[in-house]
Amino acid sequence: MATYVVAGVTGRVGSVVARELLAQQHRVTGIARDAERGVAWAIGGGEAAYGSLDDTEFLTRTLHGVDGFFALLPEDPFAADFHGARRAMADAMATAVRASRVPHVVVMSAVAASLADGNGPAKDLHYLERALRTTGTTLSIIRACWFQENAGAMLGPATAAGIYPNFMASADAPFPTIATRDVGRVAASLLVSPPPTSEIIDLMGPSYSSRDLALALGSALGKQLQVVDVPAAARAGALMQAGLPQPFAETVAELYACFESGRVRPEGDRALAGATTIHDVLPSLLASLGGRTARR
Repeated sequence: MATYVVAGVTGRVGSVVARELLAQQHRVTGIARDAERGVAWAIGGGEAAYGSLDDTEFLTRTLHGVDGFFALLPEDPFAADFHGARRAMADAMATAVRASRVPHVVVMSAVAASLADGNGPAKDLHYLERALRTTGTTLSIIRACWFQENAGAMLGPATAAGIYPNFMASADAPFPTIATRDVGRVAASLLVSPPPTSEIIDLMGPSYSSRDLALALGSALGKQLQVVDVPAAARAGALMQAGLPQPFAETVAELYACFESGRVRPEGDRALAGATTIHDVLPSLLASLGGRTARR
């Protein structure tokens, strides 16, 4: 029986990692900020450690003596300094991994993290990858493509106005997607069976266009959705109208522009594919949202 620490244990990916490890009878400590949700998870068979990913001392204590660590960078759109807050977490995790000598770290990243800048939220994942490479741990980097659960962010306009905003360059160009459950399963398998050396894994899945996603979401809602193209100059403003603060809206718009530039491409050491489809994801996604919009 091995011992693992899972960051973001109450989230979509971290919760899957924890459940997969617990099902194999491993010991799991989940890092959680929300005590109530953390306790609910711990009752399911794991232990909860309450603290912040930017707290180096807390992380060092929590990681002491474990066999592996699942790391990620949460997004807080309303943080006063979005990128600064995430880089503080990256620095704390790297320092704690080095101090506690964790032998293996699996980190959830993104395909766009191959770039150092001009790629919105992914620039912080690039920073995290680079920080963890200095720790001496064996590092498994999962660079996931577009999360299928991001379609849930369109629930508001879909239900209120019958539209599906398209932020991509073309509503008809397919792009690879992945379900968070597949990301979690891959991460758990890597923790249980560490590779001999550090590696980057590109994690892909079924390809859909924005029009395909609109059709699937509309079908799940029992209504026909009209795809509305959002031009590059209007993307930040549209995201702000949806309730996001300007700095975060601008960094998300930057990511879409980066996709549009063609600079984002798989550059990993190997590739894996998830089989879960958007039609598998939507029923549970819509039930969990309960009429609310969400981002990963």
